[in-house]
Amino acid sequence: MEHRGLGWPRLPRLLELLAALAVQAVRASAVAAASPDLCLWPMPLSVQTTPRVLHLSPDNFFFGHSSTSKAGPSCSLLQEAFRRYYDYIFGFYKWHHGSADLRVGVELQQLQVSVILDPECDTFPKISSDESYTLLVKGPVASLTANRVWGVLRGLETFSQLIYQDFYGTDAMAFNKFNVLHWHIVDDQSFPYQSVTFPGLSKKGSYSSSHVYTPNDVRMVIEYARLRGIRILPEFDSPGHTQSWGEGQKDLLTPCYNGKEPSGAFGPINPIWNTTYSFLSKFFKEISTVFPDEFIHLGGDEVDFHCWASNPEIQDFMRDKGFGRNFKKLESFYMQAVLDMISARNKNSIVWQEVFDDASKLMPGTVIQVWKMEDYTQEQSKVTEAGFPVILSAPWYLDWISYGQDWKQYYAVDPLSFEGSQEQKKLVIGGEACLWGEYVDATNLTPRLWPRASAVGERLWSHKDVRSLEDAYRRLKIHRCRMLRRGIAAEPVFTGYCDHEDRM
Repeated sequence: MEHRGLGWPRLPRLLELLAALAVQAVRASAVAAASPDLCLWPMPLSVQTTPRVLHLSPDNFFFGHSSTSKAGPSCSLLQEAFRRYYDYIFGFYKWHHGSADLRVGVELQQLQVSVILDPECDTFPKISSDESYTLLVKGPVASLTANRVWGVLRGLETFSQLIYQDFYGTDAMAFNKFNVLHWHIVDDQSFPYQSVTFPGLSKKGSYSSSHVYTPNDVRMVIEYARLRGIRILPEFDSPGHTQSWGEGQKDLLTPCYNGKEPSGAFGPINPIWNTTYSFLSKFFKEISTVFPDEFIHLGGDEVDFHCWASNPEIQDFMRDKGFGRNFKKLESFYMQAVLDMISARNKNSIVWQEVFDDASKLMPGTVIQVWKMEDYTQEQSKVTEAGFPVILSAPWYLDWISYGQDWKQYYAVDPLSFEGSQEQKKLVIGGEACLWGEYVDATNLTPRLWPRASAVGERLWSHKDVRSLEDAYRRLKIHRCRMLRRGIAAEPVFTGYCDHEDRM
């Protein structure tokens, strides 16, 4: 899901998740076909319940639009969401119970959806998207009200979790209300992104011709995510982590030297050649067009200065610039040029904390991602005191595996525990559950992520007073079983089994 290693190499198919800070409100005056205890995950900001139980039948229930809603049947995003959640709710029931078997009691027949403002049906989610909603389950007709379609998506997930029996799906991020996939799409080992402008980058820099993300693949990922209210945030990390770039782009990387002779090895991107910036300007012009999100992650972490230090041309350049032997100034010179390119494309930038630490001249609004575990609260204080927004990932590295229920340590984090004013703390715009891919592929990605990442999701969505490990454990066990029924191979929270396994 997400990222930052402690000095180790990172593989290109890294997944990263950024969860929103809060959902405004949920009200449930009754629980539809509910389990004995409320088992929502993540817990909404506000919940009210009564003991009353309603029943649902796949033959007698449907999702509908309120007559006053600004969105209607023409909103394909909501129509697809209705279809998807109908399957989540009733698929397992129909497989294992056949036709409807209603018990005596009040039947819930409809969830009526109302979008109050411009629904944004055909747009992409963004960092300022309104994901608030109000859900009221009361009688034959329940209501879900939201300002935008993004709130409807979050409310549909909460509604589906109120149902005792539901089914399977393929998008665990949406089930846990994560709303950003941080796609660290290239790294030292491989350049799988198939560029239209520079096709040689993936042709020569990927593992093989079949290990690439074609333009159609990228469009499919972006649209699949959009329908679930998830942003795709691309990262093209430089000047370090770029060995694979050099395979397909001549004279991009810095030649390393042994004394006065080239060693044959290459280091980070060469920051002193005009051809470097000409290439990057054209490349990021394409990236700005392909990815609709307002942010591009530019990396800037873990740059090894040894090769730069060995290169006589770079030594002369630094002398002329008055940088002396301070290679952090050289990195800042490079990063400033790339940041300006992104700004010229009307995009905003996210960078790793080294770019801030090295005193780069950053324009207001540049987001700093704090990833180093040591003293991360002090780093948050420094960055926010300087007025920059922060994404926190340091305490949420899921690639660190430990024996036992390590989800508890992720759950216990308070992302606002640093010293600073309330204005500073408002600059923490989210957090990431992080998983690097050195020892992860399709065989173990899903169980390593879930339900461990779920703990991060609740910490970033729910009220700060939702802290009970005992209650979280109870709900997380049930949520893990819910994910299993939806086809997500989430690993066990602890020993035990899921109720639906009795009926398989």
